[in-house]
Amino acid sequence: MRTPDLSAATWRKSSYSNGDGGQCIEVADGFRSVIPVRDSKDPEGPALVFPTAAWSAFVAGVKAGDFSAT
Repeated sequence: MRTPDLSAATWRKSSYSNGDGGQCIEVADGFRSVIPVRDSKDPEGPALVFPTAAWSAFVAGVKAGDFSAT
């Protein structure tokens, strides 16, 4: 998979992020077949790029409680 050019990406914080600055991720919409993800505390750092289907499966698992913190 070729990494897309993210220099013009518009990033948005996860709706699950809290307001205290901890554990926040940002995603960029508008990319064909991939979802770029980065740490909001390090916006100049690297981004991970996931195939859309894999990201959708991950989000569905989170919503279903498949990744318990215990």
